[in-house]
Amino acid sequence: MADFKTIESQEELDSILKARLDRNTKSTTAEVEKKYEGWLSPEAAAQQTADLQKELETLRTQMTEKDNSIKDLTAKNTAYETAAVKARIARECGIPAELADRLFGTNEEEYKADAEKLAKFVTGKRPAPLFNGDGGNMSGVEKAFYNKNPDLRKE
Repeated sequence: MADFKTIESQEELDSILKARLDRNTKSTTAEVEKKYEGWLSPEAAAQQTADLQKELETLRTQMTEKDNSIKDLTAKNTAYETAAVKARIARECGIPAELADRLFGTNEEEYKADAEKLAKFVTGKRPAPLFNGDGGNMSGVEKAFYNKNPDLRKE
C-alpha cells in the first residue's frame, strides 16, 4: 500500500473519476458493439425501409402500367378477332366485305344468323350490266374491239 496517494483537491478526484469512467465506457461500448455486430442501427433500418418503400412504389407503378397495356392489347386482339370472324362469315354468305362490319351479334352463331338475313337483300340475281357503246371506262384495245364488232353490243 505504499503506492496510495491521498486526493487533496476536487480536480484530482474529477480526473481520476473521468479516467475510470472513460475506461469503463470504452469497455462497455466495445462489448455492446461486439454483441450487436452485423445488426442494423435504427437510422440504417429507417433508411433501408424508406428505400424499400420507394422501390415498392416504383414496382406498383410499373405493374399498373403493364396491366393497362395488357388490357389495351387484349381489347385490340378481341376487336381483330371479331372483325376476322365477321369477314369470314360475310365471305361465306356472299356479302360484300364493306358490309361485314355491319353484322350484329355477340358470338359466331348470331353473326351467321344476321349475315343470312342480310344476304337475302344484298345477294340476288342481278342482270348483267348492259354494254354502253360510248366506251365508258374501257381501255383502248377494248374500244377498238367493239368498234370492229358492232353486233356484239347489247341494248
